[in-house]
Amino acid sequence: MSCFQVILAIIFPPLAVIDRGCGSVLIVLLLTCLGWVPGVIGALIILNNNN
Repeated sequence: MSCFQVILAIIFPPLAVIDRGCGSVLIVLLLTCLGWVPGVIGALIILNNNN
């Protein structure tokens, strides 16, 4: 997880996880539509996953 990805996750969460696959982007996009904070938390969790 780079500094750039963390900043991008705070500004626009779906764009930060675009390299993790379509499913991750859709999950974070849905969470962001429900609220900005859940989207940011979801993006940071996905970015923190080392798989």
